[in-house]
Amino acid sequence: MTKSKIPDGFVLDHSRGPFTSHNGPTYKKTVDGVRQVGMLVGETHCNGYGFLHGGMMSAFCDGALASAVWAATRRSAVTVRLSVDFLETVRLNDWIEAHAEVKGIDDPFVQVEARIIRNQGSLVATALGTFHLLRRTVK
Repeated sequence: MTKSKIPDGFVLDHSRGPFTSHNGPTYKKTVDGVRQVGMLVGETHCNGYGFLHGGMMSAFCDGALASAVWAATRRSAVTVRLSVDFLETVRLNDWIEAHAEVKGIDDPFVQVEARIIRNQGSLVATALGTFHLLRRTVK
């Protein structure tokens, strides 16, 4: 899959901070209330075996979960808990998508989960997170 083959509906996510901007790019869309964040796996994302580095997958999941929190609350948040289960390897040039959904809001905490799929098919990881909403709201 090449950059010209980013799946339909995904747009470049310009709203992320410098860490994600440096490690991206990532793309986003929302379908039926579920935030989807995607990434084309490049060389800089891989370990010495040519697989997506576990730390990069964790960072990708964290950003996708945070994006879902933002979409649901319009408030910034910080991660207080992140759990990632790695189910299959992801390789160079694979497209991955995190389908993230807020499961509960008990202000200031938000529970969110995601399923990460490869090339619009197989499940490669799942992620759970708890986020702490910050006081500042953005319109």
